[in-house]
Amino acid sequence: MKLPVKKLIACATLALSAFGAMAADPIKIGSILSVTGPAAFLGDPELKTLQMYVEDINKKGGVLGRQLQLVHYDDGSDANKANGFAKRLIDDDNVDILVGGTTTGATMSMAPLVEKAGIPFISLAGAVVIVEPVKKFIFKTPHTDRMAAEKVFEDMKKRNISKVALFAETSGFGQSGKKETEAVASKFGITLVASETYGPKDTDMSPQLTKIKNTAGVQAVFIFGLGQGPAIATKNYKQLGITLPLYHAHGVASEEFIKLAGPAAEGIRLPAAALLVADKLPASDPQKAVAVSYTKAFTEKWKTDVSTFGGHAYDGLMLAVDAIKRAGGTDKAKVRDAIEATKGYVGTGGVVNMSATDHMGLDLSSFRMLEVKNGDWSIAQ
Repeated sequence: MKLPVKKLIACATLALSAFGAMAADPIKIGSILSVTGPAAFLGDPELKTLQMYVEDINKKGGVLGRQLQLVHYDDGSDANKANGFAKRLIDDDNVDILVGGTTTGATMSMAPLVEKAGIPFISLAGAVVIVEPVKKFIFKTPHTDRMAAEKVFEDMKKRNISKVALFAETSGFGQSGKKETEAVASKFGITLVASETYGPKDTDMSPQLTKIKNTAGVQAVFIFGLGQGPAIATKNYKQLGITLPLYHAHGVASEEFIKLAGPAAEGIRLPAAALLVADKLPASDPQKAVAVSYTKAFTEKWKTDVSTFGGHAYDGLMLAVDAIKRAGGTDKAKVRDAIEATKGYVGTGGVVNMSATDHMGLDLSSFRMLEVKNGDWSIAQ
């Protein structure tokens, strides 16, 4: 039996409308960040960055004609909560891709779930364990803890420093950093003559620093941690009258650290992305344009200083968007393959070249050695 022409047109219209609705479904980007708790000064700028650029991309028409939808949760700097939220993002929210974990602990608690579900995940955390050994669906944007140790020891070697005290946080990032620091020290002719630890919620590290101060032969101190703890340690360091060169890892690479540590931060050195010194980069630097653009956009939108942590989120989102475009959609396996095939992406953290054996894609040259001078970051000489 033939349908009347009007009914055929109506059916066709409904079918096209349904197809259009499906085609216009948002691309869901899931994110679990440490917006509160000890790692908040990492997670807060990460969330602000994702919100800002998702809004900007949507205003420009979205990705492949689809709007982006950011589905985010705050783990409160608690890795166990991150695991629960990851289940929710995968099972209930049905996200297409994940950007963030703020911390190593959160990222590693999410990792088994992500791998089992086969969802591309770009972490914003630092430890090398996230990408070594390579996990099929997991990538990361920040430089690793191993790279931080190598960059610091490279600088120490130039300054004829060979005997070092290590002061590491008991967090996942701190303990991975401790392990990597111990592993690469001898390669640079460095001997670790003292090793102490502190908790991420400790409010006074004077006892451990006093032990370091009284250790014979120490020429410099290397603090490996993130969040507020290293700022407290830096204050205690100055209060105890320790005058040895003080180094930090990249877990404190933000203006917020200088504010928290105050005058005690003067003279400290650490490896960080070019973003913190965007205005001081030469015009020929390939990262200058993206670093200056991000800095301008972030400071104008949020009326606050940039940090490398927000930069990690920017890079994570842009890598995700670029991969979705090259994959021609949100098929998870195709997007994963596209991320792994990333070559020559110029971001705030460096020039990224991924491969099947490298799910970060940065080399040591992407790190800059910085020093706090007159209450601001400068390129160390």
